[in-house]
Amino acid sequence: MRHQGCIYSTDAEFLAMALPFAVEGLRQEDPVLVATTARNMELLRDALGSDADRIEYAESASFGRRPSQWADALRGHWMNGRPGGSTGAVRVIAEPCWEGRSRREIAAWHRMEAGLDVSLAGTGIWLVCPYDTRVVDSGIVEGAHRTHPQCAVGRRAEPSARFIVPEEFAGSHTAMQTLDSVTDLFRFEGDLVAVRRYVLNRAAPILVAETTVAMFDIAVGAVLDNLLNRGVDRVAVWVRPVAGRVLCTLHCDQPLDIRPYPDPRSPNPARLDDSLRMTDRLCEWLEISSGPSGCTIELAMAGQRLSRP
Repeated sequence: MRHQGCIYSTDAEFLAMALPFAVEGLRQEDPVLVATTARNMELLRDALGSDADRIEYAESASFGRRPSQWADALRGHWMNGRPGGSTGAVRVIAEPCWEGRSRREIAAWHRMEAGLDVSLAGTGIWLVCPYDTRVVDSGIVEGAHRTHPQCAVGRRAEPSARFIVPEEFAGSHTAMQTLDSVTDLFRFEGDLVAVRRYVLNRAAPILVAETTVAMFDIAVGAVLDNLLNRGVDRVAVWVRPVAGRVLCTLHCDQPLDIRPYPDPRSPNPARLDDSLRMTDRLCEWLEISSGPSGCTIELAMAGQRLSRP
């Protein structure tokens, strides 16, 4: 697996990377997917000429608006496009949408990018992630340097001096709030009816719509079900309003091996943490952090008067 960032500030700089990447892929009969903006797809199509229809295209927004969708799409493209017994690569240019994202969402995307170095290891994906400095701010660009082992500059691949290995990046970039000082926790000790009542009482005034409250109830219940299936029967649960959302944090004292993004190397990746995958699809975000002090899972559902934190 090759995972490269590409920092560009002009159309010419984007094409200097994308055009030879695609042309060389076609020459070697590697599957090529380009998920980027409509403008960049038009530029690449014009540059490829008669070869333009030999590669696959997708607008970034349709490729995935959330980290889990992005990771799912990459895994799916690898599974569908891998060239059998050949030594060729599955080439992907994948440019996320950054417009309108909150700080929490940006942090989640960077954690996903760092996680790809683990979850895609051993695959034949050659992944280039472009970052347009005309659109994204310096903090997002800095995150790209830290989450990509290499940076593509035209045809060249240069090591990123600021790259942080995924384990260290995940440990130093958690958005979780400690529960040590929280006084209004619910202590779950196996009574699902009691925790459901607590969640509904806290969520209903924020979410208002009955269908949204029901989805949040299902999402939290799925997390608890996942923990129970792992032998965890004591969990601290905290539900509260944050910036027009209802936010739920669950913490257990045991560190757990929970992967929020699919592993393409698994023979049954769709079965990996099914309940958490459902929670991720229902909620606005799902974040998981596990270490010596235990495992913390945080999920959010948008309510009325939504604002970006």
